[in-house]
Order: sequence, then C-alpha cells, then structure tokens
Amino acid sequence: MNIAFKKARFYALCGLSALFLLLIPVQAQNAPGSSNLNPLVEALQAKGILTAADVAKIDQAGTGQEANLSLARILLAKGLISQADYDRLAAENASAANAQPTQANTAPKHASSSGYMEMQSPPHPTEPGAPAVIAQAPSKEINVAISPVRVFPVGGVKTDRNPAFKADGVGLDPYGFVKATAVFDSSDPSGDDFPLPGFLSANSGPNGDPEFHLKARATRLGLNLNWYDPSTKWDITGKIEMDFEGNFNRSDNRNVSTIRSSNPSLRLAWGRMDYHFDKNNSVSALFGQDWTLYGSSTMPNILETTFFGAYYGFLYERDPQMRVGFTHKSGGFTIMPEFAINLPASGNPPSAANISNELGYGERQGPDSDRPNYQARIVGQWQLDHAPGVAPAQIVFSGFDGKRTANALSSAVTATAPAYATTFSHGVSASSKQDGWDAEFQLPTRWFTLVGKYYAGSDLRWFFAGQAYSFYSDTTGLTATATVASDDGGSNIILGTNAAHQQVVAPERPVRAAGGVVQLGLPLSRIFHADPAGRNAGWTLYATYGVDQAKERDVNRATTSASRHGATVAAGTLNYKLDKWISFTFEQSLYTEHANTEQSVLPLFKGVQSREWNDVREEFGPVFVF
Repeated sequence: MNIAFKKARFYALCGLSALFLLLIPVQAQNAPGSSNLNPLVEALQAKGILTAADVAKIDQAGTGQEANLSLARILLAKGLISQADYDRLAAENASAANAQPTQANTAPKHASSSGYMEMQSPPHPTEPGAPAVIAQAPSKEINVAISPVRVFPVGGVKTDRNPAFKADGVGLDPYGFVKATAVFDSSDPSGDDFPLPGFLSANSGPNGDPEFHLKARATRLGLNLNWYDPSTKWDITGKIEMDFEGNFNRSDNRNVSTIRSSNPSLRLAWGRMDYHFDKNNSVSALFGQDWTLYGSSTMPNILETTFFGAYYGFLYERDPQMRVGFTHKSGGFTIMPEFAINLPASGNPPSAANISNELGYGERQGPDSDRPNYQARIVGQWQLDHAPGVAPAQIVFSGFDGKRTANALSSAVTATAPAYATTFSHGVSASSKQDGWDAEFQLPTRWFTLVGKYYAGSDLRWFFAGQAYSFYSDTTGLTATATVASDDGGSNIILGTNAAHQQVVAPERPVRAAGGVVQLGLPLSRIFHADPAGRNAGWTLYATYGVDQAKERDVNRATTSASRHGATVAAGTLNYKLDKWISFTFEQSLYTEHANTEQSVLPLFKGVQSREWNDVREEFGPVFVF
C-alpha cells in the first residue's frame, strides 16, 4: 500500500467526520433548567465561556448581587477580566445593594467543616481608569474571542469558595479531558507517535519510514485544591495534574500489549499561598512542580502535545521549584516580577549500562552541580482591546542561570587514561554553564490573537531547545588527549596535556542556541458572525511557525560526524467546538530538519546524503473535556 493511498484514506476519514458534524441539526446549547438564569449567563454558556459547573455555581449563589459577583469571580479566574474590573464590579454591586436592599441575596453563608464562615473578600473602591471588559452583554452577533493559553496567573490566585467537593475545610475540583487522535507521518524513522527532530536517527528506510498511529495517551486528569483560611487576605490553592504521555511499561506481563499500556506521569503538583495587602498589592509563594518561569509563559495552541514542539522553537519545561512573586496594579496596568529556585537539570541521558541507576536516582549532572537553577520573569498586563470577552494582553521577559557537572571516579581514570592516573588519583570533575533569556508577547483582540516568543541561551537541551545539544569539550591546544566516562554514563570527560606540559581537564563549553515561535489565532465564528447559540459558534483557526537553531560553530566542536543544525515547523490547526464539552481538531503540519552543511559529510535521509529532512504530518481527533 503506497503513501498516496494511505494519505487519501486518512483524508477520507477526516472528511467523513466533518460531514457527520455538519449534518447535526442546529440547536441551542443552554443547560436544562437554566431558563431562570441571567440572560448574560445563558449567552456566555451558549458560547462555551461558562461550563455547566460554572452555571451551577452562579445558580447556587442565588439572584441579584451575589450571582453577579459569582459570575465576575469565574470570569476573573478564566482571565477574561482583570482584578481591577472585578474590584469595580464588586464595588458597584455593593453600592446597588445598599441602595436597594430588597434585591440583594440575604441568605446566610453556611459554616464550613473547619468551623469558620465562608466569607468573600470585601469590595474595593472603584479604580480610576480601569477597563470595563464586560460592561455590556454580548449581542447575538458577537462570539468569543480567542484567549491565549496561559499557565501562569497574574495578580494572584483566588480561592474557589464553591468547589465541586469539600472535605474537612479543603475544596476539590476535578478537571481534565479525554483525547484520541489518528496520526499520519510521511517520515518517522524513530517510530514514535510524536515528531522527534530529524537526523536524530542514523538513517531511514528507502521510503522515509511513513507511519500511522492512533493514540489516547494524551488524556489528562487534574485536581484543583482550595484551603479555606479564616482571613480574607489569604488565598491558599493547589493543583495536582497527570497524563499518560510517559514511556511504555517494561514488565513481562505487558510485552505483547506494550503500545496500549502507557505509564501515568506527573505533570504538576504544587501548593500556593497568596496574601493581599490591599486591592493593588499582593505577594505569592509556590512550592512544588510547576511550569518554569523561563520560557513557559507563552504556549501556542496545537493538537500535538506529546512532545509539544520540542526542539522546534516552543521552549518550555516543568520543574520542581520554590517560587515567590509580587503583584502591583496601577491605572489599569499590572506588573508582576517572580523569582524561583529550581531543581538543576541538564537532560543528558545515561549509557545503557547505567540506565538502572538513572531510573533509580534520577538525573545526576544537574544535582551534581551542588547549586540551584535560578530563574526569574517579569510580566506586564493591560487591556489592549476593551471589547467584551477579550483577555488582557501581556509582555513577558524571563531568564535563568544554571550549571551542570560531571564526575569520574579514579578507577575510571586508571582504566581508560592510565597516563593521567597519578595527576587525577582522586578522580576528576568537569562543568559547563547554562543560561538564557527570552521575550514573549500575547496580544488578544476581538478579531485575532497573536502570541509569540524569542529566546537565546547556552545549553538549552533541558528546555527542549538548541537541537538537543548540551556541551562540548574544548581540546584546543591539548595533546595526548584521553577520554574518561562520567560516573553516571551521561557524558565523557577529556583529559590532555597543554603547551606548558601540564595535565589538565579540557574545558567544557555549552552549545549556544536561539529560536522562537509565533502563532496567529482567528475566531472564525466571530469574524463571520455565526449564531452564538448554534452549532457553528465554535470554529477557530491557528497558524503556527517555530524555529530552533544551534550555533554551527559550536555544533562543529560538539561533533565531527554528520549532524543537524536547525529545525522549523509550520502548522495549521482547525478547531470545531460541537458544544461546551466536545471539540474536533484537524492539524496539518510540516516538520523540517536542516543538516549542518559546514561538515564534509551530510546525514542520511532515505539512504541518501541530504541537506534536509521533512515530515508531512496530519493529526485528527476529538477532545472530551470535563
């Protein structure tokens, strides 16, 4: 069966699925029993801004001012209004309640299991000049603008006083999604169900190794946590999140069924404390595993999330960390600097002989540096477009400073470099630095949303950048060199004799890299004025381009064999939202790897020395959110 036929079959599958969706009759998406809700709530639910759980919380709050405040809190948590907007609405509701007490919800709050009253934060005075993002109800001609994917809150996290479950003073809100996709790759030499950088494999088959995959391991489960402190100045929250993107099991009872036996993997696990001095100033502290301050603030919206653009310009990571931040608001503008100490890491794999040690103890070369990885970011946030439903804009700058260290035992020196055994009788150690900076932007408007980032740094392997290169040993001016394996098997240390006839360790220098990604999101339903209550209200389109490059001069020092130099990805992602919970996505992408042309021998692709490797990739499937 040739590639053209396989692709035709794949497109036919996608076409039949799309035809099925188009034949579904148009109908309103209001939740049953919601006829007594505020029309604004019904409109936001119909457009998918509010979930059924959100509507239930608003309904539980009653009517009038309490319901309005509940709606505002939910919109604040989703990033659709700013803290200043919420403060203004709270103040206006308070004024209305004082003027018309018969319209206020006077039902008393129930005491929680921890014995204190579940009080809401007192309203603050109206902030002059604050943008009114939800000053008017969306009309029938207005559909939801695209909100950027944001993994960091700005302005602090609010405790959810109406969670799905409560247990001894702790609120629990489960969330997640079930995701199943079919994938066709025109070239997949590694055999993975995600795109690795090209030329990592030594070669590919004569036809480029096309492959078809169908996977469900991107399914994700999460739990939001809320601890209820008696003081309204404290908000204490947490999160635990996992997916099944880990490696397949190696146990004997799964030998035959390996490909459908993915391991669960920890994504996020943290607790956070926010203290509010007043309406304009707050501090936060986070402890646990979360996204890294360096590079992770801006995330493109794509369907392929297993490797998520790794080594194609996306730049991100999740680390165990301890993080502090400060938020200040003034005149509709919010600024938030944050600082963190992170678990140091390099991502250098061990040798096959040491894989059991690596799995047992975790990475060595980061922790062997005997120091934390320092990271920081500063973000400015403001309302660029004041239309209803448009999220605030952000500009972000971030950076990090780290170090990796490799150690070799004296026995290894004696065994593989006996001429240096006397000088390095106690063993040998070598280190290289890690550092980087990036600039990011998120510009949402009612007609489009533009996001992107640019980064540069040294040894960015851990952050999925720099073409997976880490460092090289600089042997310039050294003679009689000898190689000693590090004790974790993750790298080699090179010894040599310098011009002064001294036996020394060759300096280890990081491979420098740069790159970035940009994505344009178009709310098609809004642009073409689709009916917000109909089946065509959920069409969105994304165009993405990413690039990641390692400095060729450093690559030539890191390896003398045929190698890669840089990679690009161009992707188009079309989303259709069937209702509040189910969406279908088709993604067409082109992954390209460029060879290092400064070397005399080029890497192989389809058995031929090639300057470029390409993977034309299609992925299609539904996502069921809960």
